[in-house]
Amino acid sequence: MADWSFWLMAAGVTVILELFSGTFYLLMIAIGLVSGALAAALGFGPALQTLFAALVGIGATMLLRRSRFGKLVNRTRAEHDPNVNMDIGQTVHVPAWHDGAARVMYRGALWDVELAPGTAAAPGQYKIREVRGSRLIVAA
Repeated sequence: MADWSFWLMAAGVTVILELFSGTFYLLMIAIGLVSGALAAALGFGPALQTLFAALVGIGATMLLRRSRFGKLVNRTRAEHDPNVNMDIGQTVHVPAWHDGAARVMYRGALWDVELAPGTAAAPGQYKIREVRGSRLIVAA
């Protein structure tokens, strides 16, 4: 078999491993391995094939790291995330406040309600901003 076919088989195995890992880093290495196959198809020797594969693989990995796909995701806490907690963003009616706290009926149960910082205590509709245990943190 030709040198380029070994490079392509290695790239294929790396892509398969990438499917199991869920990151893009092995895909960048596979791109480097494909460039090694290209160098082999152009007739370069094994040393230059390896050099091309390494340089392209490292370069692609560095580009990935600098892109938005290579950055760590700043995950919000579950009590603030409406994708995790369906109560965030819903409205509740607060009939009266007592020292910045109240009890309201929400989804068929009584909940303790607190005001978010900077919110005035007045009867009315409030939006749920956070859920801490059985306590709803609301703001206007």
